[in-house]
Amino acid sequence: MKAARIHAYGDANRIQIEDAPMPVLNDDDVLIRAVAASVNPVDWKIRAGYLKEMIPYAMPLTLGWDVSGVVERVGTAVTAFKPGDAVYSRPDIARNGTYAEYVAVRESEIAFKPSTISHVEAASLPLVSITAWEALFTAGGLSQGQRVLIHAGAGGVGSIAIQLAKSRGAHVTATASTAKMALVKSLGADEVIDYTAGDFAKQAKDMDVVFDTVGGAVQAASWATLRPNGILVSITDRPSEDRARAEGKRSAFVFIQPNAAILTQLAGLVDLGQVRPLIGAEFSLNDAARAHLASEAGRMTGKIVLYTGQP
Repeated sequence: MKAARIHAYGDANRIQIEDAPMPVLNDDDVLIRAVAASVNPVDWKIRAGYLKEMIPYAMPLTLGWDVSGVVERVGTAVTAFKPGDAVYSRPDIARNGTYAEYVAVRESEIAFKPSTISHVEAASLPLVSITAWEALFTAGGLSQGQRVLIHAGAGGVGSIAIQLAKSRGAHVTATASTAKMALVKSLGADEVIDYTAGDFAKQAKDMDVVFDTVGGAVQAASWATLRPNGILVSITDRPSEDRARAEGKRSAFVFIQPNAAILTQLAGLVDLGQVRPLIGAEFSLNDAARAHLASEAGRMTGKIVLYTGQP
């Protein structure tokens, strides 16, 4: 099979499109014929070696940890899926990834694909949706009637977070650049703040939850937007617990794991029309290096998707 792999850590030029052996199936694995994968920042961070101390990979390594495709074969212990099923997943990041024509994924990490969208659209959803769900609901405890500030509302995570928050009946404020304000509004945001035009912290007040997808100075300024006992949830930099205590507020940091239960609930929301994918760019598997460069530039609207196989 064809796969986009690296043989050593480094820049995007390290990515090679080459023949790779078919995945070996464990008893609890499902072999997915991948139709599409998506590119996330964690992909190029792994490629560059930023996570090598946390996750020791064997080389060569197939990158990518989002997939949508069709079940080709199942392990002897698999009971929930059969060949021909349309599925999607955010697989275990410690295993070989999804920039390939086939990928082996544990049954427990797979959900049935939403029926109303394409594989390309479905592949854009797992990692960002699990991330947004865990940040807003599991860590943040966001519920109906509460107020949430979501940073980078036009981004891959932010665009889904807005829609998930609205599905729970929250009041959503999001930040975006001038050019993307209308798009973010169309996703369901009640208020959109142009972060290029002034200090967002002077406009966003009394938030129950702040979802930080940016870090740094944005995170630091976000404390002022929270009400007492409100929570700042970040996926970039771990918020200061000392500052949270000093201000009478709370903090949380989210680094996700595979979660098929969330993907099953998400598929229902997609098929009800409450969540829609936002695709910013599409590349062939052969152009995986270009896709990484686009992701690293950091200004993408929505998600980047790779075509890995035939529908």
